[in-house]
Amino acid sequence: MPKAKPYKQIELESPIVDESRSPYCFRTYVSLFSSAGIGCYGFKEEGFYCIATVELLERRLKIQAYNQKCIYNSGYISGDLTTKEIKDKVFAELDLWKKGYNIKDLDVLIATPPCQGMSVANHKKKDELKRNSLVVESIELTKRIRPKFFIYENVRAFLSSICTDIDGKDKPIKQAIDNNLSGEYNIHFQVLNFKDYGNPSSRTRTLAIGVRKDLKEITPLDLFPNLQPEKTLRQIIGHLPPLNKMGEISKEDIFHNFRNYSPHMESWIADIKEGQSAFDNKDITKIPHSVKDGMVVYNAKKNGDKYTRQYWDKVAPCIHTRNDIMASQNTVHPTDNRVFSIREVMLMMSVPDFFKWSDLSFEKLNAMTSKEKQDFLKKEEMNIRQNLGEAVPTVIFRQIAHKIRNVLSKKEYTEQEITALIRKKKLVENGNLLKFIKENKTMNFAMLSKIAELANAQRFNNAAYYTRQDICFSIVKNLPDAKKFNTLNILEPSIGVGNFLPVLINKYKSVPNVNIDVVDIDKNSIELLKELIKKVDVPNNLTINYINADFLLHPFVKHYDIIVGNPPYMKITKDKALLEKYKTKIFNRETNNIFAFFIEKAMSLGDIVSLIVPKSLINAPEFNNTRALMSQRKIERIIDFGEKGFKGVKIETICFILNSKSKPNTTIIESYITDHIQKQEQSYITDNKFPYWLIYRNESFDKVAAKLQFNLFKAYRDRSITKANTKNVGKIRVLKSRNIGNNEVIDIPEYDCYMDDVSRFDVSKFLNKKNCYLLPNLTYSPRACKLPNNCITDGSVAILTLNDDSININEKDLAFFATKEFTDFYSVARNMGTRSLNIDNNSVFFFGKIKE
Repeated sequence: MPKAKPYKQIELESPIVDESRSPYCFRTYVSLFSSAGIGCYGFKEEGFYCIATVELLERRLKIQAYNQKCIYNSGYISGDLTTKEIKDKVFAELDLWKKGYNIKDLDVLIATPPCQGMSVANHKKKDELKRNSLVVESIELTKRIRPKFFIYENVRAFLSSICTDIDGKDKPIKQAIDNNLSGEYNIHFQVLNFKDYGNPSSRTRTLAIGVRKDLKEITPLDLFPNLQPEKTLRQIIGHLPPLNKMGEISKEDIFHNFRNYSPHMESWIADIKEGQSAFDNKDITKIPHSVKDGMVVYNAKKNGDKYTRQYWDKVAPCIHTRNDIMASQNTVHPTDNRVFSIREVMLMMSVPDFFKWSDLSFEKLNAMTSKEKQDFLKKEEMNIRQNLGEAVPTVIFRQIAHKIRNVLSKKEYTEQEITALIRKKKLVENGNLLKFIKENKTMNFAMLSKIAELANAQRFNNAAYYTRQDICFSIVKNLPDAKKFNTLNILEPSIGVGNFLPVLINKYKSVPNVNIDVVDIDKNSIELLKELIKKVDVPNNLTINYINADFLLHPFVKHYDIIVGNPPYMKITKDKALLEKYKTKIFNRETNNIFAFFIEKAMSLGDIVSLIVPKSLINAPEFNNTRALMSQRKIERIIDFGEKGFKGVKIETICFILNSKSKPNTTIIESYITDHIQKQEQSYITDNKFPYWLIYRNESFDKVAAKLQFNLFKAYRDRSITKANTKNVGKIRVLKSRNIGNNEVIDIPEYDCYMDDVSRFDVSKFLNKKNCYLLPNLTYSPRACKLPNNCITDGSVAILTLNDDSININEKDLAFFATKEFTDFYSVARNMGTRSLNIDNNSVFFFGKIKE
């Protein structure tokens, strides 16, 4: 495949390439509803390979072939994407590349489905529901293919238009995208006028960009095109020669042509100046009209931009499909009495000069006789113009492609490499670290902040951990929209080195006045942040106020619209005086973990509170009071990161978004464990008939719950018995987790252990006691048996005793705990946790007796 030629209208930085990231360094994409491939030609320019391109109309697909978009002819797929046949062809091409080039993942899926059903001017909305639902075909294929990135482009009204979703229900397109894809992707939706992002003409469109969640440190915000100065029409087409004669074709360029129209119409536009319409003519004979039965019938002036001469020194107008007629929108040249030529439209849509519209070379087309040129244009011009009117400007997709190529090619530093760098540069010394950040010109904010966090000598003392940019984005994207605020006050209560700031700044850059107060107990972190923030483009509307203080003790004097952050997770065990200070005015005094104190203070200071905290918040007994307090507010969202929130840190985390301005109703659960998103009634997942929140509760769980009588047991574990206390033989057997079977004790050679005397251990009180039942701790494979005589347990086994001795627990009850039905139920009951699986007096609630 030929290398991409340089594109003269935009300058892009060179990527930092890590050749080891891909065995062939292929970057690949699939394009759906691709028309003539004008937009995704930008991906070709950036060196991406097209695996498959799907277009309904053969005449459009041929143009893609002229431009050598695909390596294999089978990659050009013409047909209806709603059919199984066409979808199968797409997957056949993917399989071809996977086998032939060892391509494991598609890099990018692009979808630009037809937009007529979303047009504001379209009054046949019901008729267009099926057409709108073509976007659902894109969603379905995105789910099946699982590309690293997806890009959807469409009209301004795209997101609010109604489609028929995969589930058969009609809903707004944004909701359909979110429901189906936001479990696996971080997605950003934005309406842009492309004229502000490098395109030479006005074109307001919606972009939706998704980044698969397993791609660390990459957010959709990293991929959107850059804000750039507008260009005037004169700057774009002013160098082209004038065309004054109807039918004239430039000798140097077959596509710079004066398109014919009825000669009597020329007088309508001959005298109008820039910005004027033919309807502004004083001479009524020059106002657009027709003659019917000898009567003059004036054309209706439905839109003010028909027959309108454009301005040389303003941005070029939006290009529509009917750019061939003066009766369309903003099509009249600023000087010549004609519509814009094909070449002019190409330039206004940032289409490269070397883009081909024919299998003949540009040189051969230009060498044709005048008659041959006229015949060629008569046959091809309307197809070319319509494709241009429907296209994504090439420069927009090229910028996105360039950014995707860069983020995939840049070297990922491992924690070991960063540690070696810290050691080599002696970055644990704050002065050295500040100098390193200040002088570094190649690393971005995320990389430098990660180095700073790891280098901070106070890291383990203040329990701070680096929060990745993709994690920050997954939270900030769900905070209130910028358009809701004129003045916005944000508090980050434990800022560290400012991980949340770049995404907060980006989200709220359009708010007129933004104040962000950042707090940290570590003055070194504040100093580092002041240097790091210089690497971020901070707009003039935003002020950052630095507060070096203990958030829990600092006297705040203002109320905040939003409080967001990642507070420290640690228990105060030694400093009793400090602990008592922290607990002043605290509702939950049952815990010593300060993240719970952060939650309560944040709730007292902010309308919207969103914090990353340990997952134990939702189920541990010590946080019962914290959950009760939070349940009184609307829990808008819970994001379950599981163990995926912090690389190399064995802790499960969640994020919540609380809204004090709304009453509790529904809660969205976003799961990094299941890769799904669902909406539930808040009262359903926080139902107080269960001991804690059940964020994965569902109908299957409820069916099992209906069969069981709950809250029958107390749980006990003695963790003081260790291997050092036991031996291979003895008078009393010490049962461990692997010894517990389904209504039996399992003998395991070289695993079984014993003791002669257990009197000094608290667990001895259960020796030879009746109605004691055993469950292995820390497992999703529960099974149970009775405690035999002359046996005790170590801490890997929980001993259950009845709250009411009159309850009869039989072998059938115990056997149910080992069934798949109960195992699935128990997984939901434990919120699909991986670390917080201890059997305690909350979780033991779910081991019940089968109702008679």
